[in-house]
Amino acid sequence: MPLLLAYLKSVPLGHTHHLAKACYALENFVENLGPKVQPYLPELMECMLQLLRNPSSPRAKELAVSALGAIATAAQASLLPYFPAIMEHLREFLLTGREDLQPVQIQSLETLGVLARAVGEPMRPLAEECCQLGLGLCDQVDDPDLRRCTYSLFAALSGLMGEGLAPHLEQITTLMLLSLRSTEGIVPQYDGSSSFLLFDDESDGEEEEELMDEDVEEEDDSEISGYSVENAFFDEKEDTCAAVGEISVNTSVAFLPYMESVFEEVFKLLECPHLNVRKAAHEALGQFCCALHKACQSCPSEPNTAALQAALARVVPSYMQAVNRERERQVVMAVLEALTGVLRSCGTLTLKPPGRLAELCGVLKAVLQRKTACQDTDEEEEEEDDDQPDLAPQAEYDAMLLEHAGEAIPALAAAAGGDSFAPFFAGFLPLLVCKTKQGCTVAEKSFAVGTLAETIQGLGAASAQFVSRLLPVLLSTAQEADPEVRSNAIFGMGVLAEHGGHPAQEHFPKLLGLLFPLLARERHDRVRDNICGALARLLMASPTRKPEPQVLAALLHALPLKEDLEEWVTIGRLFSFLYQSSPDQVIDVAPELLRICSLILADNKIPPDTKAALLLLLTFLAKQHTDSFQAALGSLPVDKAQELQAVLGLS
Repeated sequence: MPLLLAYLKSVPLGHTHHLAKACYALENFVENLGPKVQPYLPELMECMLQLLRNPSSPRAKELAVSALGAIATAAQASLLPYFPAIMEHLREFLLTGREDLQPVQIQSLETLGVLARAVGEPMRPLAEECCQLGLGLCDQVDDPDLRRCTYSLFAALSGLMGEGLAPHLEQITTLMLLSLRSTEGIVPQYDGSSSFLLFDDESDGEEEEELMDEDVEEEDDSEISGYSVENAFFDEKEDTCAAVGEISVNTSVAFLPYMESVFEEVFKLLECPHLNVRKAAHEALGQFCCALHKACQSCPSEPNTAALQAALARVVPSYMQAVNRERERQVVMAVLEALTGVLRSCGTLTLKPPGRLAELCGVLKAVLQRKTACQDTDEEEEEEDDDQPDLAPQAEYDAMLLEHAGEAIPALAAAAGGDSFAPFFAGFLPLLVCKTKQGCTVAEKSFAVGTLAETIQGLGAASAQFVSRLLPVLLSTAQEADPEVRSNAIFGMGVLAEHGGHPAQEHFPKLLGLLFPLLARERHDRVRDNICGALARLLMASPTRKPEPQVLAALLHALPLKEDLEEWVTIGRLFSFLYQSSPDQVIDVAPELLRICSLILADNKIPPDTKAALLLLLTFLAKQHTDSFQAALGSLPVDKAQELQAVLGLS
């Protein structure tokens, strides 16, 4: 970073080509740094703000404004001291009428949206002004890039304003509908009797080499002889879909009057020849379903329920068709991810009418068996250039495709309920288990074991019937060299112990015999965290309801969690379990409990319920076993001990 900053400062103002290279490098570097950018912020921000203050070229200002967005994403709340200065410059660019500053204006809109997400709550007082600025610009300037950046800004603001965006929704959705319906520059170019609507290139070609990139994918349809396209129009439709989906979820009930018209226009884009537009349309349709479900929860009514059911009746079949027939893996991955989101949000409603569960399971099995159109390797090989085959991206996409299908399976289990899903899980089981065999790749093993573990949670008590088939797989993969595979397997053991009932309890001695010594040996933080979670589940599922003192002591000694922070929920449940079932047994581990409490009390990443459960346990100890509690308190640093006493109301 010091070298990069030094180079940035040394670039003469007129040398925008060198400045562009430096800013692109800076954006990439800052993105990788994330929160670690904080020590460099003073010098970095001074450098960027200087570019905006100086009478530099519009291109230099555009680059600086873009870099500010990247810095904001990395720095998050650390950027707050610089927020007023940034807003002063952005406001100036957004209000300018100079034509030569239009690229800076567009970039300012994009950066403003990034700031809204990065800074969050402190930006709320400016949200209304930002909204008005965006709407004003859309009225004044007819430019697809400006519109798409404005829509992204509206989406970011909807996260801050929620239903407060309602007064502007009519104007916003009117603009977005125009963008979705736009046929600007359409020219049909085809061989045969049918045609696609294709976007003609009306640009002067000046920016063509920058705009025409790999986002434009060739279509397989033999009837198309070719088409030229100005990416800005496709980008506008793609970003409109992304923005309107997010706005619908964030504004909830306020969006309902506009839902039907927007839904219809987005649905039409499923046939768009541009893969990124199809992808965004599928994602938006899933968000519409989630938005309607959210509206049904907050404002139950027959019309709202009917609207949700009607949306699901069209979206879910379109997803199944896309997974089977769509040839672009990126689109299918987006569809599977959107389907997973709909299943998690809408639950059982997604599985109406009867037979839908079987259909969805069939689609996911087809992905696991590599039987979908986008996995048709024979056709790919025919199209592949014999001289320069490039199979690496396809292999990577194939692995990612399986992972996306793997995430949908547990969501489907949770939506259907364990008893309903169990017969279908029996069909998935051999397909997943075969990917844990010796000759499989690490990615396949990790995906398969992770999917099995997550699905056990969705199955709940119904997982008991599969213990004899699951446990050998989990025990075997828990010994793998790869830490991610081990971590997933150990997580699976824990949830199987939690939900597997009596069939799982028979194997508790074997599970403890593996996990207890492993906790002392394991060096990878995520694996250790999952061992802690698994041991906590074992202790809570014990038929005696009395935790083994040695295991409890070792588990508490390994806390706090370092990487897999989601397991704090499990640890919190363990604290509640100890308080309810055997609080007197924790006297011996009081020093560990106090140590943990002193470390996590001020940590915002720890769930409030976990902290509350631990404090309840400590309050019991302080009142019922005062001497032991005071002795344990004495082992803490004085400031930590005083802080704890104050929190517990003992000072």
